[in-house]
Amino acid sequence: MKTVVPLSPLMRVRRAWDHLSVYLPLVLMGLMAMTTYWLVRNTPAIGDAELEAAPRHVPDYFMREFSVKVFGDDGKLKSEMVGIEGRHFPDTDTLEIDQPRIRILGAEGRVTTAVATRGLINADGSEAQLFDKAVVVRQASTNAQGVVTPRSELQSDFLHLFANTEQVRSHLPVVLVRGAGDRFMSQEGLDYDNLDQVMQLKGRVRGTLLPPKDPK
Repeated sequence: MKTVVPLSPLMRVRRAWDHLSVYLPLVLMGLMAMTTYWLVRNTPAIGDAELEAAPRHVPDYFMREFSVKVFGDDGKLKSEMVGIEGRHFPDTDTLEIDQPRIRILGAEGRVTTAVATRGLINADGSEAQLFDKAVVVRQASTNAQGVVTPRSELQSDFLHLFANTEQVRSHLPVVLVRGAGDRFMSQEGLDYDNLDQVMQLKGRVRGTLLPPKDPK
């Protein structure tokens, strides 16, 4: 007959610890897996737009007392631009110019010049936004059919010049001086297409037409 000797409290604690130590690594691994899963579910995702820094509107190079010429596919000069100082902005690929002076040669040889306090030119020079005391002048010309187009001058605090299509637009008050002294004032801008010989004056318009000169 065996005699059962009761375990002491210390022995019971030791035996319980031995049993627990067998399963402790499994318990810890489970806790780590649950913690990792929780972190993945609750960590906000970082989009591609946040990974790449947004471009800033700051110039990447400067030019002073400069001249830029644009030539056509045939090698002929299309336009020339001169400025006191220029700043290129890579985010918009535009050139901001102080006191720009622009000269454009049209398809029929008609010369257009433009000046302003400040200008904003696109990458290929086909568009020029002119700000503050902007003046665009189209010199008189005669086409192949012998039709004479008189000199015209546009004055405004904003003129948007399109070199390739020979258009000028504005949403601000504009003054048009044509020929020997005909004068028109538009309060809400204009839309001028030189190729189609169409000008739309917007808003309230006032005009002064001089009588033709007596050939005698």
